[in-house]
Amino acid sequence: MPILSAIPALLISATSALAHGNETNGDGDAWTFDPWVVIPLLIAVSLYAVGFAKLWRRAHLGRLQLVQRAVLYGTAMLSLIGALISPLHSLGEHLFTFHMIEHEIVMAVAAPLIVLARPMATLLWALPRDVRQQVGDLISGRISRRIWNCITSGTIATVVHAVAIWLWHLPVLLDASVLDLTVHRLQHLSFLLTALLFWWSVIWRSQRGVAAWHIFATMVHTSLLGALLALSPRVLYPFQTQFAADWGLTSLEDQQLAGILMWVPAGTVYAGAALALMWLLVADSSKGGVHV
Repeated sequence: MPILSAIPALLISATSALAHGNETNGDGDAWTFDPWVVIPLLIAVSLYAVGFAKLWRRAHLGRLQLVQRAVLYGTAMLSLIGALISPLHSLGEHLFTFHMIEHEIVMAVAAPLIVLARPMATLLWALPRDVRQQVGDLISGRISRRIWNCITSGTIATVVHAVAIWLWHLPVLLDASVLDLTVHRLQHLSFLLTALLFWWSVIWRSQRGVAAWHIFATMVHTSLLGALLALSPRVLYPFQTQFAADWGLTSLEDQQLAGILMWVPAGTVYAGAALALMWLLVADSSKGGVHV
């Protein structure tokens, strides 16, 4: 079956599985309640809700900004729930294509939304006053600031994120993430954390022209990896693609579809972000302003 003609069959199979279940795919349409994922998400949402309520009572002129940031943060949390808890996660254990969608949501959707929301202050306000003061002092301490400035510098954050992406797509590690739950958790955690560092560096830390370059570099290397997966003449991930036949695909077609998703849609997100930064840079230049 040619790879393009496989897409309608995949969509039909996925819709059927989500709507009615699928004996062949086992729990592929089930929600996943891994406590190592659910509990941190519940804590992140609960702390933000408490902090938002406290700030809302204290704020008057800044409420619009509070709402805007809350919408961004809430959308990010919903994205993570969709990627890590919804049936998409279970489907990703059965088909590489869905696993790739899961990864891209975490890195290219949820992570930049969290960074844009800048939730740290709101999260801190959820804590008791003494604890909030202690955590704030720790975060603002000289050593903490040096470490943070180092890991969020444009080059370091971009390289670390790139290493995480390429490392976890080595066949031995990607297949291990399917076979071992702990490895799977580590994979998602490293994707999210390095993506947060990357997006923070390009959105809030780097000069816009430099930030656009780092995003462009990320687009290039992720597109290259996607192209390698899509154009490979052989199956690189035998365990990740072993259930492809249940969805009307060969293992190679499953791998090719996953590669195309990384190559084109994800690349489009990075390209759009780079263009947006360049547009802002040009707009600032026309006004005579400089953004650092």
